[in-house]
Amino acid sequence: MNKLAVISGFTGMTGSELGKQLLKDDYKIVAFDNFFASSIESIKDIKSNKNLYFFEYDINSLKDMSLLKEFINNKFESFEIEFINCAAVVHTKHFYEVDDTFTTNVLGMKSFLDMAISLNAKSYINCSTSEVYSMESWSEDGMKEEDAVVLATAENSQRTSYATGKLLTEFFLRDAVIKNKIKGCSLRFANVYSSDELYPDHIIPHIISSLQKSNKITLLNNSKVNKRTFLHNIDSCSSILCLLKEYEALDGSVYNVGTKEEISMIDLVKKIAHKMNIKDLEINYEGFRENDPIRRLINCDKIKKRTSWMDTISLDEGLDISLKIKNKNE
Repeated sequence: MNKLAVISGFTGMTGSELGKQLLKDDYKIVAFDNFFASSIESIKDIKSNKNLYFFEYDINSLKDMSLLKEFINNKFESFEIEFINCAAVVHTKHFYEVDDTFTTNVLGMKSFLDMAISLNAKSYINCSTSEVYSMESWSEDGMKEEDAVVLATAENSQRTSYATGKLLTEFFLRDAVIKNKIKGCSLRFANVYSSDELYPDHIIPHIISSLQKSNKITLLNNSKVNKRTFLHNIDSCSSILCLLKEYEALDGSVYNVGTKEEISMIDLVKKIAHKMNIKDLEINYEGFRENDPIRRLINCDKIKKRTSWMDTISLDEGLDISLKIKNKNE
């Protein structure tokens, strides 16, 4: 049967890479974005592909979503349809914007899920986040999907509204699956980075962008103690493809998607500076982010047991790709 992927947030980091991988897998794609935190530039190499139908639509616009549904109904009646929700207010600077995160991440996700159900879609993949682990986000073996989640309250930090909203989307998806309305799952991605990020809003592109200008970088005071793992965008998107091929795994479950390769923020800066041949690195500290977990380690055994997914790009290799350093083995 012909396969159609309907993707929200298509020009964002996850959506754009996912589109490239799906087109190689013989999918047709109907996709949209409103460029809230992205640009058409991110899909410049595929936007003319005959199997891609892209619209400048807003997931929060009833009119836009009605037009999208009508287009799918009229053109892809005999297709097997997979919905993938990548639309989200994801940059850290927006985490404290309760209205924006709730409208797009929660209401937008729910309306997109309702559309999928009304079109009798085969499945719905919900891109969630490891932010849901919030205040207790690591253990020696890594946080597991079934571990209890401890969240900060509004008295502690409005930042938690982002995590709470994403957690709610997982409930919506699971409820729809339990009621046999659709098959699907939620993916908790951990600290994803891309070699093609257009804006230096995440930590890795921020470090690279800063050090390209000078030998100096300014970090939050949290960075003196924080450690993280980093997952390359190619690997995060490949997890979606693996799940689409394992229908039995789409039972409403939540899956962690990340790596075990933990590094401190200071060592990350030093590693990148070394790759850029910066000898006299200067690190300055300014500001503090409340309720920022010192570590975030997640356990990814579940997705590896239920699908063929494995992370394939090490942090060293991913940074080399981002810095356009030729692989020594080539």
